[in-house]
Amino acid sequence: MNNELQIMNKKTTVFGLPSSVFFSLFFGLYSFFSFGQVTSAIDSTTIKIGEQITYHIQVETDTTSLVVFPEGQTFSPLEMIESYEVDTLKNKDKYNLIKKYGLTQFDSGTYTIPRQKIIVGDKTLFTDSLKVEVNNIVVDTTKQGLYDIKPIIEVEKNPSNWWKYVLFTLLVIGVIAFLLFWFIWRKKPLTEAEKIALLPPYDRAKLALQKLDESHYLEHSEIKEYYSELTGIIRTYLDEKVYDHSLESTTDELIKRLRLLKEGNQIDLSLETIKNIESILKRADLVKFAKSAPDKELAELDRHTIDSEIDHVKEVLPEPTEEEKLLDEKYREELERKKTRKKIVTTVAISVFLLIITLTGFSIKYGFNYVKDTIIGHDSMELLEGDWITSAYGFPPVTISTPKVLKRMDPNLPEELAQQVDMTMFGYGSLIDKFNIVVATSKYKNLGENKIDLKQSIEGNFKTLEGAGAKNIITKNEEFVTPNGAEGLKVYGNLDMPVPNSDKVEKGKYVILAFTSENVVQQVLLFWKESDVYADQIVERILNSIELKKAEE
Repeated sequence: MNNELQIMNKKTTVFGLPSSVFFSLFFGLYSFFSFGQVTSAIDSTTIKIGEQITYHIQVETDTTSLVVFPEGQTFSPLEMIESYEVDTLKNKDKYNLIKKYGLTQFDSGTYTIPRQKIIVGDKTLFTDSLKVEVNNIVVDTTKQGLYDIKPIIEVEKNPSNWWKYVLFTLLVIGVIAFLLFWFIWRKKPLTEAEKIALLPPYDRAKLALQKLDESHYLEHSEIKEYYSELTGIIRTYLDEKVYDHSLESTTDELIKRLRLLKEGNQIDLSLETIKNIESILKRADLVKFAKSAPDKELAELDRHTIDSEIDHVKEVLPEPTEEEKLLDEKYREELERKKTRKKIVTTVAISVFLLIITLTGFSIKYGFNYVKDTIIGHDSMELLEGDWITSAYGFPPVTISTPKVLKRMDPNLPEELAQQVDMTMFGYGSLIDKFNIVVATSKYKNLGENKIDLKQSIEGNFKTLEGAGAKNIITKNEEFVTPNGAEGLKVYGNLDMPVPNSDKVEKGKYVILAFTSENVVQQVLLFWKESDVYADQIVERILNSIELKKAEE
């Protein structure tokens, strides 16, 4: 059972019944015990084992006061099995807040429900304690058979929700992977331009001439545009198959180069072909630079001439050698590798960008250190977010919630002191660890009429600390009240602890709680490093869980 006090600001609702009717029906069954603005009651003072009684607390307050009711197992030795919503009744300018609890007990005997702590605004109020008698259920053994005790069986630990986080993470990664595949790695259908680019130079030239025929340049007397595209077609074809500087060369430079290639027997172009190409290129120059305007018929004739000369060039071109084919193949493979590298770089860049954005978002919401510690790991963070254990230690018992089970420790008392005091100790960690907790119960044998001085009993802890090398111990003290109303002394502050195997010291914090009842002293000691960002939350959670029981309970 979790014995933590959870402070909750409940939203209240107003019953539809008039207050007079509600009080006559509801509160007539209860006997009340007043304590200032707080009253408490139970519907029965005698129950059978396992039977439920209803315990309720009524607080009268105004609309501006924050009321904090007890939560968790603060009713020990009775066990809370249900906590009901807060009901609200309006009484003139005041509000009556009513909080009900279902309680039970599975052992017979007379029990005392301890005083309950209620916070109203900045005030702390307590209810009266109430007596409850739990009676045995009489069993007729002549009708009810007796059976052997069932063996102990292993109970599986409640499954955590870790799989939900894993499933959500895999879902997000799957969506991102699908988007990367769809937009980057998927083999997309080729566009019209890409299909044309993959055609051989001759086929591309022929297709370009067909598209020129489909244009409306000549119909709109756009001669300059017509000749620009026409000469671009022949120049592009020559650039890819004959002379790789055809596009940037002037007309004279290109014709001169073609003649040199013919004279050098590198390409068997006829003089007529060269002359026809030269004639059309020069006419295009006049159109582009001298604003010449040949008639439509001549332009169409030049188009057919270029078509024929492309065929002639193709006919005289030598067949590609195996070496050239291999070079072409290597070139295509290199292009494919470049595309693959580009996809990899793009994928990595997008992934890194998304990772940075995700980490930045979580850092803004939860803090950079929290995100870093979640990824890398942090001992105290694992303690804080792990499965806590609530257990009772010593007698009279100290009930406390801790990140780890406290193990029994040997108090190592001197023989003279051991004859006067019975001490039990339970702890986790040590003074040199990141976090240390000790629960100690001391029972004095021959106290007589002397009273226990809590401050003096705590002083012994400081002597132990100084013996362990602690320095610069700063102390503060104040009263401390547990969630179930046990009052004690709280001593806290800072200290310097030596770092093992060095001359350095490390700043730390401590809290010592001490409670006394007759001849018993109960102490809770907490030590942690000041630099531990999660330790304060651990300590607060532990302090809010502490409950004490008297020996007669």
